[in-house]
Parts: sequence; C-alpha cells; structure tokens
Amino acid sequence: MVASTRQETVDIWRSLTCGDAVCFDVDSTVIQDEGIDEIAKYCGKGDLVREWTIRAMSGGITFRVALSERLNIICPTIKQVTTFRELNPPLMTEGICELVDTLHIRGVDVYLISGGFRCLIEPVAKRLGIPLNRVYCNRVFFDHMGNYAGFDENQPTSESGGKGRAIDIILEQNNYDRIVMIGDGATDLEASPPADAFIGFGGNVVRAGVKQNAKWFATCFLDLKNSLENEDSDSDEETR
Repeated sequence: MVASTRQETVDIWRSLTCGDAVCFDVDSTVIQDEGIDEIAKYCGKGDLVREWTIRAMSGGITFRVALSERLNIICPTIKQVTTFRELNPPLMTEGICELVDTLHIRGVDVYLISGGFRCLIEPVAKRLGIPLNRVYCNRVFFDHMGNYAGFDENQPTSESGGKGRAIDIILEQNNYDRIVMIGDGATDLEASPPADAFIGFGGNVVRAGVKQNAKWFATCFLDLKNSLENEDSDSDEETR
C-alpha cells in the first residue's frame, strides 16, 4: 500500500529495517549540484544546458528529449569527463553520509537512481559505500577516438517515468517489504508508486511542485536520520 498521508510516510520511514530499501536521487539531493550542469559549465556550455535541466526537472518536457538535447549541446569527450572528475570531487549534501550509514546499520539496502551519468555517479556511490550494482543511471558512449557517441537508450532512467521503472526492476529482483524514494524533482515524485512512500527533499533546491505534492517534505538529511534513531520524537523543524 502506498503512503497517502504524511503520517503514513513517517511511519514507514521510522519502521525501516532489514528487508527494506531506500532509493535516493543523486543530483541536488545526495550531492549539492546538478552533475550535468557542472560538466556543461566545465565544457563551456553551462547556460544552454541549464535551461534544459530546469525544464526537465519541472516536468515540462519528456526526460529523454531533455537528456538528448543536453548531451548534444555538451558533446563531452572522455578526456573532458575524466579531467572533470579529477578536478571536481562530489559535493556531498550535509548529513547524507551519516544518514546512509544509519540505514546500513539498520540493515536497509540503499540505492541511487538518477537521470545523471554513471561516469559521474560512481564516485558518489563509492563515497557512500553503496555497491555499484545498486546504482541505476545513464551510460554515455564514446567512440574509439574518445568523442561523444550517444547514450544507452535501454537504461530505464533515460526516459520519463524511468525511476519508477528502475524501482519495478529492483522489486522484481528482490523481495523487499517496503521501499522509499527520496528526491528533489518531479521525476522522483512520480516514482511512488511503485515506491511505497516518497519523501521530497529541498535541502539544495526547493521545487514548488514537489513541495506541494510530497506527503513529507524535508530540507535536512540529519532530521531524517534523527527520525530513524528517535522513533518517539518528531524532529520536524525543517519538515512538513
């Protein structure tokens, strides 16, 4: 049963334990910025790409169109991606490392589901101790010269509704009792269902549609961590 009220969402969150899973969005949720915007800026295409990112996050266009257009604008080479990663380690959102540690201690499996690129998200997963087989995101192709050669359209996260499809795949492969999705964008909100609950996150950017429609909207990961550890308290100064 999908949580239909704030209290049901809180109750599911506080009762997570072994046999459950939590899926996090990455850009503007687990990390402070949008990876595709940052690499676009590095490649000198920041303003053009940012416009498409805003449109994609607001749900105004299909995600695949936005992804294709942004990549066609950037046309990154493998050398640019490698250098960018070396110069720009992930800017982790405050409290995310502690929250993921707490979930792992409780026996909860943690996943990353993102419309971003695996080449940029793998360092984030490693930083959080998340196995790479629990990362669902997009793959960029390069030709034998190291030039951009498209993206993998078979990845569920390459199209609208892809995060929900990724969760369907996770549920097909695992016998989880409950699964929670956490993220800042419209593509995260629409992933519940199949996720049993959705927690909107606004610690880096607040998207009006997500804040309005999320049953539980948080702006601090430490509040979510404290809610897990103190089940009888209501540490919601920054949540609704």
